Amino acid sequence: MTAISVPTGLFGGVFELGGAAEHTGDAGWLRALLDAEAGLARAQARVGLIEPAAAEAIAAACLPERFDADALGRAAAGGGNPVIPLVRELTRAVEGEAARHVHKGATSQDIMDTAAMLVARRACAAIDADAGALIRELARSARRHRDTPMAGRTLLQQALPTTFGLVAAGWLEAISTAATRLSDVAGDGLAVQLGGAAGTLASLGAAGPDVVRAYAAELGLAEPALPWHTDRGRIAELAGALGRLCGAVAKAAHDIVLLAQTEVGEVAEEGEAGTGGSSTLPHKRNPIAAVSALACAQQAPALVASLLASMAQEHQRAAGSWHSEWQPLSRLLCLTGSAVAWLRASVERLRVDSARMRANLDLTGGLLLAERVTTALAADLGRMAAHELVQDACAEAADGRRDLADVLAGRAEVRRSREEIAALLDPAGYLGSAGVFVDRALQRFGARPAGVEGEEG
Repeated sequence: MTAISVPTGLFGGVFELGGAAEHTGDAGWLRALLDAEAGLARAQARVGLIEPAAAEAIAAACLPERFDADALGRAAAGGGNPVIPLVRELTRAVEGEAARHVHKGATSQDIMDTAAMLVARRACAAIDADAGALIRELARSARRHRDTPMAGRTLLQQALPTTFGLVAAGWLEAISTAATRLSDVAGDGLAVQLGGAAGTLASLGAAGPDVVRAYAAELGLAEPALPWHTDRGRIAELAGALGRLCGAVAKAAHDIVLLAQTEVGEVAEEGEAGTGGSSTLPHKRNPIAAVSALACAQQAPALVASLLASMAQEHQRAAGSWHSEWQPLSRLLCLTGSAVAWLRASVERLRVDSARMRANLDLTGGLLLAERVTTALAADLGRMAAHELVQDACAEAADGRRDLADVLAGRAEVRRSREEIAALLDPAGYLGSAGVFVDRALQRFGARPAGVEGEEG
């Protein structure tokens, strides 16, 4: 079972779990902004615009510990973004002639957008690591419980038998597919930004495209065909992938919470001492990891919507829409990572009570298998007659709290023994293709590609 490292802050223990949090806070952003400035200087040295020694002097000054994120944030009010005061402080920190080349040819948005891509890639790598562990655990659970029968539920009512293996395989399929999509976006869709003041890179002359190419190579990000200052499709695509993964996590977490209800009791989280307790009720054992996963994931839709709304940007540089992305994107990355980490903890803690699952299947005295009996009797009576007979028998059984097998055995039209009817009402004999579907999910899981790289090459 994975040890849970609790972050600091009043709400950090719930909403900032997992490795993504460290990359999306102030320290992560400051590191990314400085990496973007250092990478820009080195890219220009690659194409001969500045001396290599100047680039290394700038890079040497790009140490996060030399800068105060809080002070930069306060100073950002003057120009509307933290890059302006950062460049001022960085220029002061670089010695000699190299200081003239700090931020050369770039605008503030170039550095902010490139830093956002670095933040996103690093956070996505952390998310992918937790998602990989979660997926492996779901695969083990699906395999272990491939043929464990339980009640399938529709509209929160028992419907037909299914297996816990198929339930876990459904979670596996949805989460694995969503995680793979996020990995694809993080691997191919995150590009450097370098367009200068109005997207023409005029200040770099004919060398502009070569600098962009070198910049991308330096930071290990994609090279865009042209600057994307007001084309926010990359942000939107990333937001969509994060939102999809949160949705898949929320579905599984919600199922676990429902299955862990006292009256259902088919699963339980078994954490360390004190896990899942209550401030008032000493007997409580809440599925707190699943609850926390749900709490994180359910914030994603609003954040995704905010990022999509920010796509409407004017002319070559936006007045406000671009700025409005920074916090929702950071929060969405952090919450997605936390949701995945919490669900991983929940699944690793999960105890499956197969006996309780069987007891719940038997709660209705065979009503769950009425469809199967109808199909069997249709051969003798015809479909409509069989349906009406079984429907009437179900009502009699429910009203009198009797087993459906007893009621049907007493009907003259049913030319089957009670033993034959009881066999038809055995949930384990009416699981359809559940096992095949579990096998398919496990086969697809084995083909999942490796995750994104966490650091630039």
